[in-house]
Amino acid sequence: MRASQYYISTTKESPSEAELISHQLMLRAGLIKRLTSGIYTWLPLGLKIIRKVETIVREEMNKIGGLEILMPAVQPAEIWQESGRWEFYGKELLRIKDRHDRDFCFGPTHEEVVVDLIKKDIKSYKQLPLTVYQIQTKFRDEVRPRFGVMRAREFIMKDAYSFHPDFDSLVDTYNNMYSAYTNIFTRLGLKFRAVNADTGSIGGTGSHEFQVLADSGEDVIAYSDESPYAANLELAEAFMHKSSRDTAQHAMQQVATPTQKTCAEVAKLLNIPLSNTVKSLVFEGIDGHPVLVLIRGDHELNEIKISKIKQVKQPLTFVNLDIIQQYFNCQPGFIGPVGFNGTIIVDREVNVMSDFVCGANLNGYHLNFVNFERDCNEPTLVADIRNIVSGDTTPDGAGKFKLCRGIEVGHVFQLRTKYSKAMNAVYLNQHGKTELMEMGCYGIGISRIVAAAIEQNHDKNGIIFPFNIAPFELIITPANYHKSDITRTNADTLYSSFRQAGVDVLLDDRNERMGSLLADSELLGIPYRITLGEKTLNEGKIELYNRKTGEIKLVELDGAVPHILALVKNHKKT
Repeated sequence: MRASQYYISTTKESPSEAELISHQLMLRAGLIKRLTSGIYTWLPLGLKIIRKVETIVREEMNKIGGLEILMPAVQPAEIWQESGRWEFYGKELLRIKDRHDRDFCFGPTHEEVVVDLIKKDIKSYKQLPLTVYQIQTKFRDEVRPRFGVMRAREFIMKDAYSFHPDFDSLVDTYNNMYSAYTNIFTRLGLKFRAVNADTGSIGGTGSHEFQVLADSGEDVIAYSDESPYAANLELAEAFMHKSSRDTAQHAMQQVATPTQKTCAEVAKLLNIPLSNTVKSLVFEGIDGHPVLVLIRGDHELNEIKISKIKQVKQPLTFVNLDIIQQYFNCQPGFIGPVGFNGTIIVDREVNVMSDFVCGANLNGYHLNFVNFERDCNEPTLVADIRNIVSGDTTPDGAGKFKLCRGIEVGHVFQLRTKYSKAMNAVYLNQHGKTELMEMGCYGIGISRIVAAAIEQNHDKNGIIFPFNIAPFELIITPANYHKSDITRTNADTLYSSFRQAGVDVLLDDRNERMGSLLADSELLGIPYRITLGEKTLNEGKIELYNRKTGEIKLVELDGAVPHILALVKNHKKT
C-alpha cells in the first residue's frame, strides 16, 4: 500500500479527553475517531489491526471445532424475560421499541439468542457436543464510558457457546477453549495470565479471566510467587494460619475515643497494632434487619465475597443512619458487636481473634480486650470475606501472594444449566430420556485487545505493536521521494519485491518532511522500517530499524530483501 493513497490521519498532540496512553495513541495514530461518548469509528489502520486479531481468533476457534455463525444484534425482550435477565441485567442493557411498541434490546451478549436457536434444532445426544461462535458488535450502556475502546459502549467481541450432554463433555470443551485462548494471546504477542474469576452477571460455576498485564489495568490480579495459583482479587482466597482463638487475657475495658472513628485512628491512640482492631460495617439483610459485618482493621472488605452471603440483601446496600441509631444507638465509627443480638458475619481472621478492639456502640468510646462468647454473641456465620494483601500465604500453602494490575481481554465460563433450565433447552439421551443441556460460554474482547496491546507496548515515541497485529509489517520511508530519482527508483523496486514476497508493506511516498515520516512510522508502531537516502544508496546500503529494540543497522541493498524476509518469516513462526 502507498501512503499517498491511504487514509492516514496522525496528530502530534494528545487529545485532552484521553486519560490512558492507549486512548491517546489510538487517537493520535488515527486508528479511531470519536463519534460520541463511548462510540468510535475504526479508521483503515485501526480496522486492519482488528482484522488481524480476528484472523488469529478464528484460526484457533476453528482448530478446536468451533463453527462460526452470526446472530442478530437486536434481540426481542421475550427471550430475555424467559431467561430472567430482562430486569436483572440493569441499565447497561439498551432497551428499545419498534414501531409496534414491542420491546427489544441491543445485545450486550448472546446467551439468550443462542439458546433459543439451539433448542429448536438440537434434539438428540447424537448432535452433541456442539460449539458455535461469532465475531460481532455489542452494546453495553456504560454509566461512564472512558479510556477509549477499553471501556466503550459499543465494542467488537468474539463470543462462543458450547452445548453438551453432560458435565464431563463441558469440562473437555472448557479445557480445549482454555488452551485455545492461551494460544490466541500468545500469538498476539501479549504478556498475560489466566486467573480464577467470579462469574458475575453471566452466571454459572467455573470461570477464568485472561488478563493482559499492565500498570493501567482496572483489575487487580493476585498470584503466587511459587505456584501456578492466580486469581482475580475479587476471588482470591485468604489462607488461614490459625484454627482457634487464644485464651482471653484481660477483662473488657471501655476507652474514650472522642474524635477517633477509624480503626487506624484508634490504634494510634492506644498505641497498638492495627491488626488488633476490628472494623464494623452494617448492611441491609434479607429479613429486613441489619447485618453486622466484621473484618480486621488492617483488611478491606471484598464486596464480591460478601455479596454471595445469603443473609445479605442484594444489591449490597449500607443501612441508613436512622437504622444505625435504632439498632446500635450511636454514630458510624463507634459501632461494635457487644450488645448486638442480630446477624453477625465475621471474616475468618476475626473469628480467631481475642482481646480485640472494636466500637462500644456509644458515641466517643471504643472497647478494648473484647472476646467472642464472653463479651458478645458468637458469629452467626464465619466466612472468607476480605481482600487478600501482598505477602499473604496462597490457598495452596505453596507461596506468597503478589499483586499486579491487569486488563481483562478474555473470559471463559462453565454455565452449566443456568440458561438451558430457564429456557428449556433439552435433548433426548441414549435411553430416550429428556435432559437439560450443559453449557459453556467464552468471550474475547476483540477491540479491547488493541488497546491492551498498546498499554503493554509503547514508548515516548508511540506504539510498538506485536508483529502479528501490527497494521503493516514493514514501512519504507524514502528521503526526498519526489525529488531524487535514485531514491524513488530503489524505493519502488523494494516495495514491489516485498509485495510479491507476501510482506505486508507500506511505502510512505507522501510529500512530507523526512522528520514527519519517521515520526509517523514510530507512532504507528510498525515493526520494521527501511530508510533510503541518496548517501547510503550510493554506498549500496539501506538503513534497517527495529521498532521494538530500537536497533538501527546498515544492510547491503542487494541482500536487503532476503534478509528482511528471513526476519518476517521468523516472526510468523511464533
